[in-house]
Amino acid sequence: MDFQNAIDSYLEKTGFPSFSPKAFLFDMDGVLYDSMPFHAKAWKEAFAHVGVAFSEYDVYLNEGRTGKTTVNEAFTAQLHREATDDEIQRIYADKAEIFMSISRTNPMPFAKEVLETLKKSGKKIVLVTGSGQKSLISKLNETYPGIFSPENMVTSFDVKYGKPHPEPYLMALQKAGVQPNEAVVVENAPLGVQAGVGANIFTIALNTGILRDEDLSSAGANVVLPSMEELYSNLSHLLEL
Repeated sequence: MDFQNAIDSYLEKTGFPSFSPKAFLFDMDGVLYDSMPFHAKAWKEAFAHVGVAFSEYDVYLNEGRTGKTTVNEAFTAQLHREATDDEIQRIYADKAEIFMSISRTNPMPFAKEVLETLKKSGKKIVLVTGSGQKSLISKLNETYPGIFSPENMVTSFDVKYGKPHPEPYLMALQKAGVQPNEAVVVENAPLGVQAGVGANIFTIALNTGILRDEDLSSAGANVVLPSMEELYSNLSHLLEL
């Protein structure tokens, strides 16, 4: 991947005079954790319990939405109405219970190396996730000690709109105290990519799941890579800017 060409194209599209990354903004599921297969199975089963067809591919395409929006999108498309608050709560609770029963907390290979390299280089790191799991902080601290705290996280509790709206990444810029051309988004989902691009941030998509590269590039990703390992291999170029 020719990063320089991607950067030149980003500058041309945005009109920014320069690109100098000072902060890296990471999605969580599918980026820091290899957790998407379990989320996909859990959502598919939870929707099936209420008679709504929702494939694992659908889950990957819709990743990044809040739980409420995910349920409403499916209900609107298939039942031609929005879900009630009670339905949303029950479906999301069912999904969470299924997920907890089948999931394993597998860190994404090379995520720790990427985060530690960025921290040592003095770059700011912000987590930007649509998740609202209560155990988020403890899980992150166990897997990536000393990297994350509430001060450098944007979760579903913080946002009104959520991805694909740029709001989560605009909030992340504020938390990091940087401008859009001073940040890099690392995502794995089309909606997350749209959110990053919508905030005018250079956006790297990692295709760590079952999507096609075209799903990510058509969402606007400046760069599409196959893995976190590939990002680690190219990190030195971004750190030299």
